[in-house]
Amino acid sequence: MASKNDHTHTEEKPNGEFSEDRCEIEEVALVVPETDDPSLPVMTFRAWFLGLTSCVILIFLNTFFTYRTQPLTISAILMQIAALPIGKFMASTLPRKKYSILGWRFTLNPGPFNMKEHVIITIFANCGVSYGGGDAYSIGAITVMKAYYNQSLSFLCGLLIVLTTQILGYGWAGMLRKYLVDPVEMWWPANLAQVSLFRALHERDPKSKSLTRMQFFLIAMTASFLYYALPGYLFTILTFFSWICWAWPHSITAQQVGSAYHGLGVGAFSFDWAGISAYHGSPLVSPWHSILNVGVGFVMFIYIIVPLCYWKFNTFDARKFPIFSNQLFTASGHKYNTNKILTPQYDLNIAAYDSYGKLYLSPLFALSIGSGFARFTATLTHVALFHGGDILRQSRSAMTNVKKDIHARLMQSYKQVPQWWFLILLGGSVALSLLMAFVWKETVQLPWWGMLFAFGLAWVVTLPIGVIQATTNQQPGYDIIAQFIIGYVLPGKPIANLLFKIYGRISTVHALSFLSDLKLGHYMKIPPRCMYTAQLVGTLVAGTVNLAVAWWMLESIENICDIDALHPDSPWTCPKFRVTFDASVIWGLIGPRRLFGPGGLYRNLVWLFLVGAFLPVPVWILSRMFPEKKWIALINIPVISYGFAGMPPATPTNIASWLITGTIFNYFVFRYHKRWWQKYNYVLSAALDAGTAFMGVLLFFALQNENKNLKWWGTELDHCPLATCPTAPGIKVEGCPVFT
Repeated sequence: MASKNDHTHTEEKPNGEFSEDRCEIEEVALVVPETDDPSLPVMTFRAWFLGLTSCVILIFLNTFFTYRTQPLTISAILMQIAALPIGKFMASTLPRKKYSILGWRFTLNPGPFNMKEHVIITIFANCGVSYGGGDAYSIGAITVMKAYYNQSLSFLCGLLIVLTTQILGYGWAGMLRKYLVDPVEMWWPANLAQVSLFRALHERDPKSKSLTRMQFFLIAMTASFLYYALPGYLFTILTFFSWICWAWPHSITAQQVGSAYHGLGVGAFSFDWAGISAYHGSPLVSPWHSILNVGVGFVMFIYIIVPLCYWKFNTFDARKFPIFSNQLFTASGHKYNTNKILTPQYDLNIAAYDSYGKLYLSPLFALSIGSGFARFTATLTHVALFHGGDILRQSRSAMTNVKKDIHARLMQSYKQVPQWWFLILLGGSVALSLLMAFVWKETVQLPWWGMLFAFGLAWVVTLPIGVIQATTNQQPGYDIIAQFIIGYVLPGKPIANLLFKIYGRISTVHALSFLSDLKLGHYMKIPPRCMYTAQLVGTLVAGTVNLAVAWWMLESIENICDIDALHPDSPWTCPKFRVTFDASVIWGLIGPRRLFGPGGLYRNLVWLFLVGAFLPVPVWILSRMFPEKKWIALINIPVISYGFAGMPPATPTNIASWLITGTIFNYFVFRYHKRWWQKYNYVLSAALDAGTAFMGVLLFFALQNENKNLKWWGTELDHCPLATCPTAPGIKVEGCPVFT
């Protein structure tokens, strides 16, 4: 929205070429406005009020839903859309009187609600997503310590874990701004969708008879709110509808194939938005080629590889266990009781482990870990082959001869943030982390040198991974490598393994999230000091509320996360945190040497590191041999491997429903009703998130928290009781037939 004060540098030469002032990245030049109005107020009362409110609401909802059987991540798009009418309402009603306090003059209403205020509100909201959404890493560690290991963790220690992780990432982000934000080559593709949405919300819709985006949002949110009463309470079978189990109620094989909760989920589908978007996020915002790649991997893994390994080859003694489970097992097919091999200091009791026996995984869980090995090396190979030359060229240019495009030059009119502001945060975070390692030595298990090792790992990898994400929108993960390393260095210490992952890997995730937001502020011409203030305050508020909500739930919901002690229909099964606990047992308590080293049952899975490194090579060779066939380059092995990422805690039905929904909207609707898709698709995604979340919270406080649960066949979560049974001869499990 240009004004008479705009500084514009967008000229076009007579031959149609852009002038040198324009951004050389075509996608950015087409989407990001190359204008600025420095006179627009940014850190207004409206921005503070709506920003902090958005942050608190999102962090509460995302933390609340992370503990449920069907987790739900509420994106910042919800608040991005909802803030607009509220901001305009405040602009029309708040008094415009000017106040003066100790010489500081301010007003509650500086004029019309503008786009820069809106961006700052979204930056606050993003803090609420990065803390409570996704995998909620820090809270995952604290939940595992309290709910699974029953540690007497203090609130202060938990708060230090949560805040230092984030602020450490903010420190890395500040130090790397000049490499990953300022250069034109570092364009952060994912931000363009945000910029497009801001422009769509603030630039007037052409007059038409169709609904405005805001009208559509309110209608869809109301419908979603009312509908979620069915899968959320009245008719919970809609979450997963496993019709095959109804057709063959006495067949173990049929139920293993058809169960949505404990099997392959063939034919099952979710009519619950929380179930559809639980693990891969909203399918409405994923591009079609990405959905297609994920779908190929999903079909290969669930319908070909897993059945062959289970029924044909009995890989890893697979038939002694359920075909799909996030539990850990003994050789006799029973659940593995980790309490029997723990010392009072939460270390591995080696004598007890040797006596109790080896740990086993369900076949799908074991293969999913192996796919993670392949995915890590495939990502590195794919990025090196397909983007290596560009990354080297762009990073060399970014670090030696930084080009300043139109956006960087417009940002020069604002006061920059001194580097020492970030260094103070980084130094303070490191100091508090080391202090925690000394004061709560027995609780955190990770010694001071382990903390320093984690900081060093994060510092080394954040820049190259940031270059990759800023240019290709891919973020190679190294969770498995980090857990492998510390698992060998500190075997038998599960809490140390958890915390090493948080400080060595998750601080990098947070740093990249902050850097992405800094680039969004760069594109939208937000003064850097305003960005610094919003991100820092949002981080502190979100971290504190995040821990407070989690602590309240852990203390007030009886037997939360304890599947054996909970009512069968309880929604508080914590599948995400169960897998975090499993990882602490696999990589920390028992350690990679015993499971994946020489003589380990799962030693052959390590070969998948090599397989993953090789798989992108033939695709790259074919793309070079046949450059005219553009579809070859769209074959993305790392993305294909995401077809079975996250299982468990995700079930095959979660992913299948995500794929089907994404195909409907991002292939058929996009192809045949493109105008509708362009106007309403992202708005519909936010409305479904919002309606589902608000009804879920209402149901909890009004009914479920009072134990007012319905009991009829429509509220039984899964009609497939035999799906959890083993099929190997002689294995006896309660409630299951014994094969001979």
